[in-house]
Amino acid sequence: MSKVMRWFKSPEWSPYIGGAGLGLLGILALLFTDRLFGASGAFENVAGSIMHVISPALAENMYWKFIMPAGFGFGVMMLIGIFLGSMASALISGTFKLRAVSDDQWVQVFGPSRWKRWGMLFGGAILLEYGAGIAGGCTSGLAISGGVQLAPAAFLFMAGMFISGIITAMILYGKRY
Repeated sequence: MSKVMRWFKSPEWSPYIGGAGLGLLGILALLFTDRLFGASGAFENVAGSIMHVISPALAENMYWKFIMPAGFGFGVMMLIGIFLGSMASALISGTFKLRAVSDDQWVQVFGPSRWKRWGMLFGGAILLEYGAGIAGGCTSGLAISGGVQLAPAAFLFMAGMFISGIITAMILYGKRY
């Protein structure tokens, strides 16, 4: 087996190589598609499409019509690509398995109730999406695409993201890890 294939089959990659590859991909995407990374808006685009079916009148308000219009755009394709790419990576590395949030660390922090753990995930996802909307972009949109452009806001966001992540981990996990 070639060195490259062994590297692809490895369950963990170097964060430096992965980060450099992601940055290079962001630059290439900007050069060849004239678009920046950003996937958080995809959820609103899909929600807008559902809204048009459920309540066409409500779908005509300012937010759904101009800010987050319904449709299957670049962000939705990127979101699908993230899902398929991560699944392909797990299959190639042999680490794919279906789980219901059963990591020991989650059980220790949130208890044995699967519904409680799912509720925490769902609540965290809602907060994350709301925060991305307030910030004007998600991690991929603000940090990666902004970093590619050397935007000061991207570096402020990344610092805030790491600081808040450390504080949140300390609150949730304490000194256990």
